[in-house]
Order: sequence, then structure tokens, then C-alpha cells
Amino acid sequence: MNRLKFNISAGLCLLGLLFLSGCSSVRLIDSQVQSVPAASAAALQGSRYRFERLPSQISNPAAGLAEQQAQAALSMAGLVRDDAGAQLSILVQARTGAVVDTWGRPAFGFGLHGYGHRSMVTGWGMRFTPPPLYQYEVSLLMRDLRSGLVVYETQAAHNGPWSDAEKIIPALMTAALKDFPNPPARNRQVNIEIAR
Repeated sequence: MNRLKFNISAGLCLLGLLFLSGCSSVRLIDSQVQSVPAASAAALQGSRYRFERLPSQISNPAAGLAEQQAQAALSMAGLVRDDAGAQLSILVQARTGAVVDTWGRPAFGFGLHGYGHRSMVTGWGMRFTPPPLYQYEVSLLMRDLRSGLVVYETQAAHNGPWSDAEKIIPALMTAALKDFPNPPARNRQVNIEIAR
């Protein structure tokens, strides 16, 4: 009887581990997205584009990497890269940074707290530095090459504990182009699942 209970317990534990390992094969990147189309944005579907760079981006290798990461998302949104026959120019920007809570540094404290003369409590505590929080932001600005007017602007931001920008930035690009070229007329949260 005890052996049967042990086998059932072991089987349930194994089943639980398999379930948890299956759940941990992906992670959710929750992005805050804001997209603003121009009145003529509906005509953008299937447009041909080329990338535009600011003077500060010309010699910056990170700009080329951001463009590569944006290209797959632009393709999924129905846009076609064609440098020679482009109708749009697209300016891509990506920013990353780590934020550490300055109050989270190790700290020791000693305090006396009393209530009247009857009780006195002493305290001793220690705080450890929490893991850093990483901030990611991407933005895409689409300009009609004939008129020079901006026809679509979108940006996505995510804060989280992961430092692998090479996986997070493409997910943000996909989130930023969700519902292109007719996004909802409000800020929204877009969730993208990526592999761990």
C-alpha cells in the first residue's frame, strides 16, 4: 500500500514537472504600444520602403541592427523592402537600458520601537539589491517620399527582468506594427510570446 502511494506521488510530481517545463518554454513580452496613422494610412498596405537614418545613426552599427530586427516585422505587416523603388522611408530607433533600484542596496538597521513603558521591540534587518529592471523602447516613423509627410508613427515599450535585447527588440517591433495600418485609436497593451 505504501509503495502504491509512493508511485502515485512520484507520478504526480513527474507530471507536475512536465507541465511546468512545458509552460516555461515561452515567455510573454507585454508591450505598451501607441500608433498614430495619418488619414491616408489605409493605402500603406503593400507599400515599398527603404530605411532612413539620422546623421547620428549613419556610423552607428546599432542602427543597422535595429533595421534588421525591424525588417521581419515590416514584412509580416505587408510592407516590402525596395531601396530603388521605395514609396516610403522608415526611420527605426531602438533604445535599451537597465534601471537598478537605489533603495535596494544592502542595508542594515537597528531600531527601538516602544509603546508607553510596557513594551520595547528591537529590529534588525537586511535588504539585498533586487535584480535590475531592463527598459526597451522602439519607434518607427514612416514618411511618404513624394510629399515628405509622416504617414504612420508607432512606438512600443517594455520593462522586464530580461537582458537579451536580441530577442526582445524584434518582439517589440512586431508589437509596434500590430494592426498596421489601421490600429485602434488608443494606447494599448500588445502581448507577444517568444522562446526562452
